[in-house]
Amino acid sequence: MNNKRILLVTQYFYPENFKSNDIAFELKKRGHSVDALVGIPNYPVGEYLKGYNIFKKRIETVKGVRVYRVFQTPRGQKASNIGLSLNYITFAFCASLWVLFLAMLKKKYDAIIVHEISPITQAYPAILLKKLRKTPIYMWVLDIWPDAMMSGGGVKNKRILSFMNNRVKGIYRNCDRLLISSKRMSWSILQKGNFRDKIIYFPNWAEKLFENPILQEVPILPEGYRIVFAGNLGSAQDLRSVMQAALKLKDTDIRWIFIGDGSERTWMKEFVKEYQLEQSVFFLGSYPIELIPSFYNKADALLLTLRSGFPHLEMVVPAKLQTYMSSGKPVIGMINGEAADLIHESDGGYVVAAADYDALVDLIKNRILPNREEFAKKGANGRKFFEKNFKMDICIDNLEKIISVELM
Repeated sequence: MNNKRILLVTQYFYPENFKSNDIAFELKKRGHSVDALVGIPNYPVGEYLKGYNIFKKRIETVKGVRVYRVFQTPRGQKASNIGLSLNYITFAFCASLWVLFLAMLKKKYDAIIVHEISPITQAYPAILLKKLRKTPIYMWVLDIWPDAMMSGGGVKNKRILSFMNNRVKGIYRNCDRLLISSKRMSWSILQKGNFRDKIIYFPNWAEKLFENPILQEVPILPEGYRIVFAGNLGSAQDLRSVMQAALKLKDTDIRWIFIGDGSERTWMKEFVKEYQLEQSVFFLGSYPIELIPSFYNKADALLLTLRSGFPHLEMVVPAKLQTYMSSGKPVIGMINGEAADLIHESDGGYVVAAADYDALVDLIKNRILPNREEFAKKGANGRKFFEKNFKMDICIDNLEKIISVELM
């Protein structure tokens, strides 16, 4: 592939930990010229990260990538609807102003990549640059809007959802390629228009540190059959159903271990105290991503959950599934949709329906615990599937091929 001049547009970028970093830095390593139009970092704490503000590091070079950091209001520590809305709006507006500045500098790119986790409004600056410079847009769709506003933000107002649905249609129309991280996403996108020729399956991957992890010392985990959940402890993960399963399995040697933080952690700790689950449920807090493979290594199984009742959530694949598979440990899923499909296809674990904690209890009690060694072997199946489909080099190779194809 000939070297390309690429602009990455995303609110989230280094030192925040997102796949946008991999895209920019890996493409730069491969000889492409890469610029990044991003926000002032403030995720996940909700305030500007140390060393960054409206006066510091607004333009810098990171690992060879020229980074333009546009003003955006911080999300806020509680990430309220108002805080998030302001964060989304200020980035889209200010990034569009920066696009005018880049256009005046006669910056020319061969491709614009939009890293579209929420919000989808990140695409507006890219669309403006496309209109000014006729640069094709490749949007990597990692979240489906406006559905995500309902499942993640609790938005129920039909007028707001209808308004955003029309905006999404317009954004899809203006993109030249829609790279979907889940095959099921195509259903939702096609409901918004005849975009079939634009859609390309482009899955997520695990960070390189998960491919050949360097194991480090981590806190000693409790004795017993260790089921580890790593990541956001939020409402979308349906951890209240997990707690019901923990209660029903209280008298077994199951040890539920949660690594991370989120809005549900306080409720979960209160539940544990109320039902005296201190000997079976453990909260370790948040740790740097470099230590997560070491926790996986000490697990007997890894838990993947998403709440039921939202078709949108059946289309997304939590990025941690790829990291779970990389570990060589079996996956226990209480989840619907594409993620369940991948666990079945890889034969990397067992799955029950989302929110069905009775089925989860039955699965663990009657299939997993009596057959621990047999179940552990499924982890190797997941690892083989990961190596074939979800290694970063394979995915970036594919991205280069997608961008190299001339658009009609």
